[in-house]
Amino acid sequence: MDIIRFDQLNILVGIRPIGRVDEAALFASEVAALGRAVPKVRRQSGAARIIARTLLGKLGFPPMPILKTPSGVPTWPAGIVGSLAHHDTVAAAAIAEKDTIGALGIDIERNEPLPDGLIELVTTSRERSMYDLRLLQRRDLFVLKEAVYKACFPLCNEILDFQDVEINVKSSVAYVSRVNRTFSIEVCNSENVIGLAYLRI
Repeated sequence: MDIIRFDQLNILVGIRPIGRVDEAALFASEVAALGRAVPKVRRQSGAARIIARTLLGKLGFPPMPILKTPSGVPTWPAGIVGSLAHHDTVAAAAIAEKDTIGALGIDIERNEPLPDGLIELVTTSRERSMYDLRLLQRRDLFVLKEAVYKACFPLCNEILDFQDVEINVKSSVAYVSRVNRTFSIEVCNSENVIGLAYLRI
């Protein structure tokens, strides 16, 4: 597992490749919660939870199941906020203590251009006027908006689409018009694009 450093040092972030036997890391209760999920999904879930449990261990927590609510939000130990993510080959997790971070979301994608035709779906008209085509074609805005959704949903229980979230890269903030909330954002580009969204306490 690799630790990823962001400017917000109160957030622990890790990534790792998804392994062929990562589903073996799932607790029995996590397996039961996945129901009839295909092996690929079990491996992705296992990989993300390996990271999350390792990060929790750095804060003194013993290994424990990370289940989901009926709406799909991961459940965390008391005093912790967190988020899980993956693409086909790499998983990620982020955690923080609630006394410093009130909400947290992470997303990860391959560092590849967006597929053709998605720029107008992902971005607002204002974002298309703010940013050059090179940035719009990257996955930065996509992962940041996904991360914002994951941070926002547990607070507001609102389904958001891409047009509900506006990213200001220069100010490192995202504004969610539907719920009138502003989140801090960070992005890390390497082989993957990792987006982080959070609320400071």
